[in-house]
Amino acid sequence: MPIDVAQALAAEPRSAGIAWGHKDVQLYHLGLGAGVPATGPDELRYTLESRLHVLPSFATVAGAGSPGVINGLSMPGVDVNLAHVLHGGQTIALHRPIPVEGAAVATTRIAAVYDKGKAAILVVRTAVADDEGPLWTNDAQIFVRGEGGFGGDRGPSSRPEPPTGGPDKTVERAIREDQALLYRLSGDWNPLHADPEFAKLAGFDRPILHGLCTYGMTLKAVVDTLLGGDVARVRSYSTRFAGVVFPGETLRIRMWRKDGRVQVTVTAVEREDAPVLADTIVEHS
Repeated sequence: MPIDVAQALAAEPRSAGIAWGHKDVQLYHLGLGAGVPATGPDELRYTLESRLHVLPSFATVAGAGSPGVINGLSMPGVDVNLAHVLHGGQTIALHRPIPVEGAAVATTRIAAVYDKGKAAILVVRTAVADDEGPLWTNDAQIFVRGEGGFGGDRGPSSRPEPPTGGPDKTVERAIREDQALLYRLSGDWNPLHADPEFAKLAGFDRPILHGLCTYGMTLKAVVDTLLGGDVARVRSYSTRFAGVVFPGETLRIRMWRKDGRVQVTVTAVEREDAPVLADTIVEHS
């Protein structure tokens, strides 16, 4: 079978150096829609180098996209058709705030392989550390269609309980028509997000927005709305990608706050609140 579970789990981790500077951080923030209004004090924290702080979801693109998932999908024991691969979920654990300028080593391994019957899920874990110690750990849950049914562990079955009652906050965030074109400059060059002909081959009538762009937009909304704009309060951030969103649409972000966490749902306004992100949790101080 294309995935040899024992070999994948036993494979030696792969390490690569990554580096970033303030321009990378600013470009990432602009790709999330930061800078509106351009002179707003709250937005200048994302766009002006003299006031800059780093949204924790930058960890998914640090080092021009970071080699983590690419390394994971080329590990020994992993031989999959990339056309059958979907990004199913993402988790970031922060060990300390991400510096505006940095150089670090990213070490990637296959942390788990789960058997979901008709599909397999690879958990690609990337731990990033600099000279001062650990910075963050990324877990990408990669859904591989057609590779399940090998009799393996189905993986965790528990999901967060759905929030009850009305949300504490609801905000809407418009997605610009050119947002995917700007976001991809941070390192994700998949033509699915830019080339109409490629998008049609993938089954979409037009290019879709990067899931990790929606992921970053959502965290920014939570930080700005419920955490006083303080990125250092974020401890971890996890989500499941539940559906696509298209440039030009509007995200509706509902937030429930309780006991050091914010639970979030994200939907597409123009498509009758079609799900976009689900099982989304921001743990904070």
